[in-house]
Amino acid sequence: MPLPALLTRSLRAPVIGAPMFLVSFPPLVMALCKAGVVGSFPHVNARPSSQLDAWLTEIRQELQSFGEANPQRIVAPFAVNLVLHRTNTRLEADLEIVVKHKVPIVLTSLGHPGAVVKAVHAYGGIVLCDVVNSAHARKAMESGVDGLICVGGGAGGHAAAQSSFSLVREIREFWDGCLVLGSSINDGYQIRAAEVLGADLAYIGTRFLATTESNASGDYKQMIVDASADDIIYTDRLSGVPGNFLLPSLRKAGIDVTTLPPKAPDMGSLLKDDTVLWRDVWTAGQGVATIRDVPSVQKMVDRLVQEYVAACNLPASPAVAAG
Repeated sequence: MPLPALLTRSLRAPVIGAPMFLVSFPPLVMALCKAGVVGSFPHVNARPSSQLDAWLTEIRQELQSFGEANPQRIVAPFAVNLVLHRTNTRLEADLEIVVKHKVPIVLTSLGHPGAVVKAVHAYGGIVLCDVVNSAHARKAMESGVDGLICVGGGAGGHAAAQSSFSLVREIREFWDGCLVLGSSINDGYQIRAAEVLGADLAYIGTRFLATTESNASGDYKQMIVDASADDIIYTDRLSGVPGNFLLPSLRKAGIDVTTLPPKAPDMGSLLKDDTVLWRDVWTAGQGVATIRDVPSVQKMVDRLVQEYVAACNLPASPAVAAG
């Protein structure tokens, strides 16, 4: 399966740290890149657009300086996630900033990536597009993206209902390019399993949310550590798009999703008092089932690498007859 040259032999483990709203800020992005995996953030985390310009300058300069000071270390490329939904009034201005800085990897979500592909390819960058089903995947292919990010069932935030086992294999029937899988991936064994399914890289969000460099609050991180898979609810009644959220955060905010109408035009108006979606009502994936600590990014990536190497060295099942 071909990988873009930018991602070939450039990582310690085949991992992209997924962009998380209000969570992925420069400290997390730079820590991930310094640890040897792709760090990313949503452009709308930087407010206003002038801050996006400043963040990109900071990230590039810091990673360059770190690489020069540590020539033996693998410093991974960084990425920016552009939200393409029609309600995003910042998209055009922020795309110009992305082009100005020649961001190496651009991740797109919630919209058609055609215009972004044209702009990013013009300076030699690559575009990876979020998809939650085969129809989305085919449309993204037609736009000329360099890779597809399958956001499978159980992933944090906006995600598919379809199992990652099914989704990846279905898309591999017609797509032989770069494929990234996001779906409750927390350890190196799951990264290797994603590869065996047909993915080139793993997309990891919730596990990196619960790290010291994450911008999530202490309460949010602790809720991740304390949660089980039963604490995750998949619903479209909060953002209008189906996604996975932490039930304890809904209860804390006094929200019963069964009383909310689906896909209301202004979901925020349905929340009580001064509760704000994403800030007070939190997202997470089913991977919370095996998250037990809040390590530094470096320690977490070191752990992933060790587990990934061990997984690659596992023998075949003893149930299989020799010969």
